[in-house]
This record gives sequence, structure tokens and C-alpha cells, in this order.
Amino acid sequence: MTAATTASPTSTAPTPGQVWTRARGVLAVVLILVVAGITFAVVRSGTNHGQLDPRSADPKGSRAVAELLKARGISVTVATTLDEATAATGPDTTLLVAGPNLLTRSQQLRLDETASASAGRTLLIAPGPAATTRLAPGVRAEPHHAVSARAPSCELPAARLAGTADMGGIRYTTQVPTAITCYPAAGRPSLVVLPTGAGGDTVLLGAPDLLHNERLDKQGNASLALQLLGSRPHLVWYLPSLTDPSATTDDDSPGDEEQPESGARDDAADESSFLDLVPSGWLWGTLQLTIAAVLAAVWRARRLGPLVTERLPVAIRASESAEGRSLLYRKANARDRAADALRAATRTRIAPLAGVPARDAHTPNVLLTAVSARITTPDHDVSTLLFGTAPPTDAALVLLADQLDALEREVRTS
Repeated sequence: MTAATTASPTSTAPTPGQVWTRARGVLAVVLILVVAGITFAVVRSGTNHGQLDPRSADPKGSRAVAELLKARGISVTVATTLDEATAATGPDTTLLVAGPNLLTRSQQLRLDETASASAGRTLLIAPGPAATTRLAPGVRAEPHHAVSARAPSCELPAARLAGTADMGGIRYTTQVPTAITCYPAAGRPSLVVLPTGAGGDTVLLGAPDLLHNERLDKQGNASLALQLLGSRPHLVWYLPSLTDPSATTDDDSPGDEEQPESGARDDAADESSFLDLVPSGWLWGTLQLTIAAVLAAVWRARRLGPLVTERLPVAIRASESAEGRSLLYRKANARDRAADALRAATRTRIAPLAGVPARDAHTPNVLLTAVSARITTPDHDVSTLLFGTAPPTDAALVLLADQLDALEREVRTS
């Protein structure tokens, strides 16, 4: 047996040190990103009150338009709950709803009832289909459209004085004859003024861009914003909050045909998909990162090839190797494989003794003829020993091994 000198494949599993060496670069990058994100959030947390917040000086905030309104004598009040917003409504008040899509069904119905009876102005910022149906009956929301500089194309005095403004976003259609539609995008208006029966009106603004600090000085945005928000002496700037207690209160009457959905958001109905909420730049960035990750994986992937063999670290006795292999055969009840191994090894050893080339050691006609000429054992017994069937029992396998040893001794001594 040559088990002591036979090389075997070595383990290719990485050691803990190798794992750390490969992963520390990635961990360092992740740590840097986390630290940078936390630092950025801490630095900006003092002034960033959120998008469309009249207290925020950020590019997406609305502090600039709020300050201009205050300079004109308009009082600006921020409301974060529905109770605060409805309590402040009246004929001399403009109620701006910064996030109508965040309101629950019951909140939207309550807000519409209060606003309709107030005889004031209600300005809805980019309401989606469900919010439009409940807060502006008779108007239907259409898909988004790009925001760009657009002409008013209507007779609304505020729009005609402002002229071109950054409009677009959600577009609307209405069959209400008294409604005024302005700033069309692909044939659909992005600004709708809907008069109410009490003398007030509801204004639907398809996009909030003209109220942002970064765009207020563009086009006629400032003029349009001041006229829409400054038509009454008081402005209530309603920022819906997730902590509003009314969001978890179901105040729909039992007689409603549509079952109430307490606390359920209409975001799924108002937005066509989650991707609509993600800026296009992030989508392209994610695609680029994905391509880079695939290329890095191809570059660093382990190339498959032949196994690397090395000498065994310790010498194994041939008897131990044979015993271990036999125990495996016995455990698997593989008498056929054990018999084939014994016969093949015997044929290989006796072939040169009988003058048979190694290439013909396992050819019955050649080997049996040469062996039979050197021994007295009948030909049929030699054929059974060297090329027979598998033994049916363990005892028969042991007997086969003894008979093969006897045959080999006889060939050697003949």
C-alpha cells in the first residue's frame, strides 16, 4: 500500500486572519459612511425642519415665502394636528395642507367638512387620487408630469399677474363648470381653483416646487405663491404628523357605504409605486453601484481549477489505511466493491509473474491462459477467483480473500 506517500487535497477554507484581511477594507468603508451620515445629520438637525416647513431655511423648505407673507402683514401659524388646523379655519383664513396624502380617510373627510363650511381658502399641495376625491369632489387626479416653467393659460388674476411659473407634477381634470384651471401640462392643468358653496374656494397645486426656498426667486413663483397664500389675513400652515391622535381615531358614521379604515394610509392609492417617491438620481446611482459590484465580484472571484495537492503532514501505516477502508466497505455493506478491489489488486500483482503485460492484466482471455499454464488449479476455478461475481455474504468475502492469497502464492512459487 502506498497511502503513506500519496498526496491528498488540502483544505482551502480561509483562516480567521485571512477573513479579517479581506473584510477590513469593506468594514472601513461602511464605518466611514455611518460616521459621515451621523455627523451630517447632527450638523443639519438644528435648522432642518423638513420639506415645505415654513420654519426651514433648507433648499426644500419654505421659510422664504413665510417671511415674505409676514412682511406683508399676513400671520403665519404652523399646525401639526388636525384639531389645531380645523380650529383655526375661518372666512379670513387660508389653510395650507402640506401633505394631504398622509391623512387617513377619516381625517380627510373631517378636514373637507370643516373647510367647506369655513368660507375660507384651502390650498392642497399635490393631492393624489384618493385625497383629491375626498377633499375636492368633482376633481380627478391624473399621473405625474415633469415640473418646468409653464404659462398660466387661464383667466385667474393671480396666475395672469404671476405669468410663467414652475408648475407640473400631478395634473387634474374636472367637470365642475365654475372651476378655474391653469398651467396645463400635456393638456391637463396642474392648478385648479374650485369654488365652494360657502363663498370660499379649494386650490389644488400639482407640485410644491414653487414654494421651495431654492425656486422662489425663479420665474413668477414668488408672485403666484404670495397671491395664493396671501388672499386672507391669516395663514395656517398644516404639516400632518404621524403622532396626531386623530390619525388613530375612526370617526366615520356607521351608515357610510365604504367601510372605515382606521389608521390606514392612502399612500398606495395616491402614489402609483414606491419608485415614484425615489428621486431619479438615486435610481441611477443604485444602478451604477450594482454594475460596479458585479464587475468587482467578477474581478475578485476565485478561479476554479485543479486541486492543489501536498504531501500528507503525517505518515499513515498501510495496515491502518487498509483497515479503515475495509470498515467503510463493511459499514456500507459494499461486498461487491470490496471483492472488485481485491480481485483487481491480485490481477495487477500476478500479471507480471505470469509474463502478461500490464495493459492485459485485466483481460480475461490473456490473463487466464497465462496463469493456468503455471498452476494446477482448474481453469474454471481460476476464472471464478479472478473474474467472478460478488460474494453473497461476509464469510464468502473472507473466503475469497484467502483463496486469492493462495492463488498468488502458487503463481509466485511456480
